[in-house]
Amino acid sequence: MRHGAFIDGQWQAGKDTWYEKTCPATGATVWEGQAADREQVGAAISSAQRAGRTWGTLPLSERRTIIEAYGAALGARVDQIAEAISRDMGKPLWESRAEAATMQAKIAVSIRAQAERAGNRSGDADFGTLQLTHRPHGVMAVLGPFNFPGHLPNGHIVPALLAGNTCVLKPSELAPTVAEVMIEAFQDAGLPPGVVNVVQGGRTVGTALLEGEINGVLFTGSASTGLAIHRMFAGRPDVILALELGGNNPLILWSPADIDAAADIAAQSAFLTTGQRCSCARRIILPKGRWGDQVVDAIADRARELRIGAWDEDDVFMGPLVSSEAAENAVAFQMALARSGGRVVRRLKRMARGDAFVTAGVIDVSEARSVPDEELFGPFLQIYRVDDFDTALVRANDTRYGLAGGLVCDDEELWERAQQNMRVGILNRNRPTVGASGSFPFGGPGLSGNFRPGAFYAADYCAWPQASQIRSKAGRLSAVGFPK
Repeated sequence: MRHGAFIDGQWQAGKDTWYEKTCPATGATVWEGQAADREQVGAAISSAQRAGRTWGTLPLSERRTIIEAYGAALGARVDQIAEAISRDMGKPLWESRAEAATMQAKIAVSIRAQAERAGNRSGDADFGTLQLTHRPHGVMAVLGPFNFPGHLPNGHIVPALLAGNTCVLKPSELAPTVAEVMIEAFQDAGLPPGVVNVVQGGRTVGTALLEGEINGVLFTGSASTGLAIHRMFAGRPDVILALELGGNNPLILWSPADIDAAADIAAQSAFLTTGQRCSCARRIILPKGRWGDQVVDAIADRARELRIGAWDEDDVFMGPLVSSEAAENAVAFQMALARSGGRVVRRLKRMARGDAFVTAGVIDVSEARSVPDEELFGPFLQIYRVDDFDTALVRANDTRYGLAGGLVCDDEELWERAQQNMRVGILNRNRPTVGASGSFPFGGPGLSGNFRPGAFYAADYCAWPQASQIRSKAGRLSAVGFPK
């Protein structure tokens, strides 16, 4: 049995609903125990508040030393972290190892970002000195997603701690295990008790956390949940919200470009992590005609040939979806598009080896009616055929979202037009849409967030600026009409 809460430096059993998490690849139970109850959530927040009185006043150099030690502790646990991620959500082990390595790399990037975007500086003025400093918000509620259960919470927590905040982490109930390894690493690094607390459980635990006395919400997940959080804090400008909510991402493939290269980029964009990345391409837009026909055929060939298997098998590109319910939803989404006039090119179907395993699917919806502007979190690609590049740009922007997009082409002028016209926060050329650098911001307009991009720009939402005019000694002031 696992512990449901980590409060004040100690694990304790949960006191609410019992739940189990099984590995979607094997069916083995990987986490079982009781969720934290409302009282434990309140205790976690109170612990973070108490710890913040000291943590927030420590010199930055001392906080940085502890965070650097945490990074070293993560580096010593790469294999442990990777296996926890893969067993929880099914990701192939090679991909989970990459995620674990990214967690460690986040430390140096966050230190640099904090210095560049939220550091201190001063300058001379005729009366004395101008000074800029940054202050922590307080207690940050971090709600983790299942698809990157280590990297994405870590990407919030590290810059938040550097800024002097404390955190209460609620991992996804679909991927709860890696949080325990992160806490081990924090303890080895000497993080004081209460600076990071954990509460395990589902929606009721998340609601209790958001209803507590917190100062910020750092969330990565679905648009529907993000909108609910946004509504919950309407009229609460005192609580900082950083929301990253996914996308219905377009990838334009345009001639002249190598057909095989275009198909490779499209397949990786759509099917990496079994389509469970917020930056995955959901919509391919390409020209009518022979070149477009050949590209669609090549994408379908790649979808057919992808190696699918359990996380610990060799040479596996795709694992299962996170749950059998996710697989059922993916099939239902495909059926709805087919009923609306979509032409199935390669069927997404459930596999005999397990309820959460599905094949990669491709559907042409060029002539379909009422295609929903929704993000299906799975290996499923919608094809749109258009007459010209202007129409391709219009189609690309025909979404409420704006996270990621891309263009595959050899024409510099087309790329310049795409940059000027595509409304996305991450725009790649001749690269998969899933490629993003931690040294740049990550986020986009529309329903993809609330204009608080993460990655390098996470430093922005983890601290608020304090601007000062300083004169070493008080003195008389003079002004027109002011008494002498």
